Amino acid sequence: MNEYRVVLPPDVAADVETFLTDRGADGLEGTGLIACIRQAEDHWIATRFVAPDQRAKRGLGGCWVEVTDAGKRQLAAGLGRGERYLVRVHSHPGEAFHSDTDNCNPALTFIGALSVVAPYFGLGLRRGLDACAVLRLTARGWEPVDGERTRWLRAGTDWETGK
Repeated sequence: MNEYRVVLPPDVAADVETFLTDRGADGLEGTGLIACIRQAEDHWIATRFVAPDQRAKRGLGGCWVEVTDAGKRQLAAGLGRGERYLVRVHSHPGEAFHSDTDNCNPALTFIGALSVVAPYFGLGLRRGLDACAVLRLTARGWEPVDGERTRWLRAGTDWETGK
């Protein structure tokens, strides 16, 4: 299966926003993965946001964040029964876009994975998912979902109702 449709409940979205804006208050980027469980054939619901141990830096060349070896082990051992990491979320200091670094160093590498880039150190999440860049990994690489975001990722608690 390579079509994952994910619902992002308000509590998980709030955890993401809190983490990214806390990091952003120090002028640092943040990153994490969203664990999901299957609701139906290709519908999944996010259960929690996992922010692994990470090192963020700022320099003349910009900002960057890397997951430490301890963080990689934390992610590898951190899934519960039936969970999968389907969405990567990370912040950028300005506009939301997938950088060359994001494309070359993906946290998720399977077709259908989703990547969300929150602008302005996570503050953009206050305006919802439409303020973010949302991309989906295809055989051609990471591609923006543009006007089709709600086909792949929705805020709410239920896929069918969108609430």
